Amino acid sequence: MASPVIVIGAGVGGLAAAATLAARGVPVLVLERAAAPGGKMREITVDGARIDGGPTVFTMRWVFDELFAEAGTTLEDHLALQPISVLARHGWVTGGQRLDLFADIDRAAEAIGDFAGPANARGYRDFVARARRTYQALEAPFIKASRPTPISLVGRAGIGGAAKLLATAPFSTLWNALGEHFPDPRLRQLFGRYSTYVGSSPFLAPATLMLIAHVEQDGVWLVEGGMHRIARALEAVATGQGATFRYGAHVEEILVERGRAVGVRLADGERIAAQALVLNGDSAALGHGRFGTSAAGAVAALPRAKRSLSAVTWAAHVPTRGFPLVRHNVFFSSDYSREFTEIFERASLPTEPTVYVCAQDRGDDDSAIDGPERLLILSNAPARGDYRPFAEDQVTALEDATFAVMRRCGLEVERDPARTVRTTPMGFDALFPATGGALYGQAVHGWQATFNRPGSATKLPGLFLAGGSAHPGAGVPMATLSGRLAGAAVLQGLKR
Repeated sequence: MASPVIVIGAGVGGLAAAATLAARGVPVLVLERAAAPGGKMREITVDGARIDGGPTVFTMRWVFDELFAEAGTTLEDHLALQPISVLARHGWVTGGQRLDLFADIDRAAEAIGDFAGPANARGYRDFVARARRTYQALEAPFIKASRPTPISLVGRAGIGGAAKLLATAPFSTLWNALGEHFPDPRLRQLFGRYSTYVGSSPFLAPATLMLIAHVEQDGVWLVEGGMHRIARALEAVATGQGATFRYGAHVEEILVERGRAVGVRLADGERIAAQALVLNGDSAALGHGRFGTSAAGAVAALPRAKRSLSAVTWAAHVPTRGFPLVRHNVFFSSDYSREFTEIFERASLPTEPTVYVCAQDRGDDDSAIDGPERLLILSNAPARGDYRPFAEDQVTALEDATFAVMRRCGLEVERDPARTVRTTPMGFDALFPATGGALYGQAVHGWQATFNRPGSATKLPGLFLAGGSAHPGAGVPMATLSGRLAGAAVLQGLKR
């Protein structure tokens, strides 16, 4: 029997690679050191309640429709999805203002006009049109394609497409580009937050990230049973096509012979041969030698200064009152620039964070809930969990500041340690070693950052990459696309 293709890690990228390969009849073995699939798409049990402790937003449904179709099934056969109309509810500590952003552009423009005046409503319409053009310019030559260089990106786009690429303003920052559309600084805060979706600062990230606005308007769905159900569904699809999964299997080393990756050694000493390997882990772990010195040169090591955001999160099952929550809620700090300066320049926890709250028992309905509800509360933090861990009093100070921001915006959340699981950058580094707790791979700062992210193929023949630290980048749909690209690269390699 032929050796399998080994997929190291059952995050969404690895699951997509496994499903892609198994659907082509390739023997696949997935090795995951955790007890369940999902990777960062993890589920936390708190006070008997199951809470999504990682990604909370499902977008770019077409990525999953295509993946499931390739495996001879449909997304609807495995997941129940419900579209939402309120993309997010936003609050500000200054003045207690509140603004809903709707999936419907006309409704959103009306809300923005009521909130900030007609000039900002017009700016919003111009912004969403620009976001759509940006997405359309980048979808085929960048998002769906293998890792490009600046030259190959222009070549793929063609003569007409090159002009469209230049119109995306790749050399401008997202913050500066937002200033062209929104006189009101609160709206620059709101849409600048898209940079944090990929772990970056709006003051350093390129304007191309405005494409996320188009992605959200194309549809945001709730997944019945939680985001972890996506991982279970992909596991079922891959298994149905013949893939095998082994949990509690900790890969200690990628074996290299005659300059090629040929298998793995597990922590218990077991060796497993492979005809190719897909690493669905942060490429930083590979580059820093966490899978053995022989494989470390497969990718460049990521400097600490280039890491993306980490976070402190609180998964809680507690009562709330005051601010009427919907599924996705954001509470903005009074000084956005200071927040990112503290995180990225000083590598310190923010004095006054912007806070994201995912209320997982809610959708568009903001009616009060009698009793405890499931919350994931998140404040951004620097990824220094492996070299300058935060002291307990520092994390406690951030927690106090986080709950104070919510309170100033009108939301009271009961603080009950017995019904709360807190995860810090140190905890995320333990879950995802050699990252310092960075949750999105490399920060997307500057126009070149997207081209510096590794692609599917590495410098080591037989070893491929999938996941949010590889092209096309972070986020559930992008990591899924990376898995499909890795699977295609493996198939191409097996033909040679």
